[in-house]
Amino acid sequence: MIRTGRIVLVGALFCFLVFFASVALGAAGLGAPYSDVAEMLTLFAAALLFVTGVLMLEAAETRSGNTQ
Repeated sequence: MIRTGRIVLVGALFCFLVFFASVALGAAGLGAPYSDVAEMLTLFAAALLFVTGVLMLEAAETRSGNTQ
């Protein structure tokens, strides 16, 4: 479960980096590769994956008894 949680967090990082690159390119005047709706959906996916990954890691930690 810990490995799956980390994979989900890597997916969240990837989605956020795609969002950040799109916003940075648009701010630099090089043209935005995505529309506003696509950027919003990418950021939503990053947030959803992040929350899912953190909850999966917390569940694995609770199951293993490493809570204080």
